[in-house]
Order: sequence, then structure tokens, then C-alpha cells
Amino acid sequence: MQIAVMGAGAVGSYYGGLLARAGHAVTLIARPAHVQAIEQHQGLWLESASFTGRVPVRAATEARAVQGAQFVLFCTKSTDTTSAGQDMAPHLASGAVVWSLQNGVDNAQRLTQVLGRPVAPAVVYVAAAMAAPGHVCHLGRGELVVGPHPGHAPLLAALTHAGVPVQESNNVTHALWAKLVLNCVYNPLSAIADLSYGPLLASHGVEQVVRNTVQECLAVAHANGIVLPPDTLDKVLQLAATMPQQKSSTAQDLARGKRSEIDHLNGFIVREGQRLGIATPVNQLLHTLVRLRESHPPAAGARAA
Repeated sequence: MQIAVMGAGAVGSYYGGLLARAGHAVTLIARPAHVQAIEQHQGLWLESASFTGRVPVRAATEARAVQGAQFVLFCTKSTDTTSAGQDMAPHLASGAVVWSLQNGVDNAQRLTQVLGRPVAPAVVYVAAAMAAPGHVCHLGRGELVVGPHPGHAPLLAALTHAGVPVQESNNVTHALWAKLVLNCVYNPLSAIADLSYGPLLASHGVEQVVRNTVQECLAVAHANGIVLPPDTLDKVLQLAATMPQQKSSTAQDLARGKRSEIDHLNGFIVREGQRLGIATPVNQLLHTLVRLRESHPPAAGARAA
């Protein structure tokens, strides 16, 4: 099948690499350095527990490379959903199926408005990182939960054949909110402390911060009509054991001097709390601290007094 990955960072390149390895014609649409490395070395270097090696795959920097694709995995940052969707829209095939593999709870809706066609929201549970341009490391998990969408059965089968655990769910909205709670905990804390999840959660005082963050998120979710399972906090606390070496995407963004998605994570909870009259002081503090790190990155070689 012809498959395009729009916004192929670590997550998009991981899934695109697996699909290419399974024999599909995959095009990764990514930043110039990543594309240049893939072209120079004639493929993506994919490193995982089950496979390490070079995967032949096409790569491009322009959104028009989605032309002819039967399926598009949309993996951009939440901050780029609208602009990337607008760039991609004129080049989409009329019958192309689009999945949103993004953090946050409203990207599929926003992308649907931009494209004027249904977009299936997908919840991503994978630990992956860009070791270097053209080099993706898979650090753990990898499953997907996707909402129903007409015509996506071939992509479900292709992902399964490629080794990706994928589940179709009629309740994907709740799954998106559950993932949002995870992100509101691990993304800012990992970024602020510059720690991977295992050492982070083992640090003194962090578990109480996690509990307070989750409590605020659950209150906002409930006010929106989203009732998450009673073991949500337990699952959040257990995540560190399944991805002990993973640093959050927000931590990776800050390390590269890039803008993070924090406005669509803790920032979203803060805005919804304000709209609904729910206090969210912990989420507000985490959001503020990450934004400060974005605006004032530490100088190279700087040391604390």
C-alpha cells in the first residue's frame, strides 16, 4: 500500500519504518536534516529490541509528498496541526484515509475541520526517540488505539502484520483523555527535571506531585462528561516501570531548542479549568515552568550556583 507519514519525528518514523519493513511503500515527510540523512544512507536506521537495521523508505520535506497515498498517518506536533493540515489538504487523494497520531484530545477534530473529511483519532503508547537524524530508537511499548473510520480495515491489517498491536475502539475519546492525563504528568516533569521516567518517579516528593496533577485532570475531565476508570492514578504511576528509560517528548523538544506541545497538554487543562471554574494550580505551575524553560533555555555550559 501507499502510506505517507506527515510529521515523521520519532513516533511517525517508528511506525512508518515498521510498515516499510513489512513491504509497504512508505514516504516519511519530515524536517530537512532527517530527510537528508535518510537519503544519504538509503534508508532509516531503526533500532528496537526485536530489530536493528536499515529500512529502505522514501523521505521528503514537502507536504505535497502525500499525493497518491491511500493512508496518511498524521504525526505533527499539536502546535502544527492547522498549518500542516492546510499544506497537506490540496494534495490528498479523494479517498485517502487520515489518522491523527498526536498528543492532546482535539487534534482529530481540528484536522477534520481543516481537511473537510473525517479524521480518525488514534491514541499512541510508544516510547521512541530520535538518536540522530535518520536514526530512531524504540525504547518500549508501541500499541495504538484508534477510533472507527470507514475504509481503514486494510491499514489495521497492515499494522498488525507489521507487528503493531492496534485496537479499534468506539470509546476513543475516553482513551485520548486517559493519555492526556499521562502526558500532563510525565511530559512537564521529565522536561523540568531532565530525567527519564524511572529515576523521575523514584525521586523524593514526585509521587505526591503526580497525585495532585492527576486529581486536577480528573476533575476537569469529569466536568467535561468524561469519567475515567478508578484505577487511572495507578496506571499513571505504573507507566514509569514500563518506560523507565524514556524521556518525554517535551524534554526532547527542550533539549533541541524546539517549541513543545505543553499548551495542548497542561495548558489545555488550565484553560478548561478556567472555563469550568475548576482550580488547577499544579497544572498551571507545570505549564508555566515549561514555558519558562522554552523562553529562557540554560546557556551551554552554565552551572547552577
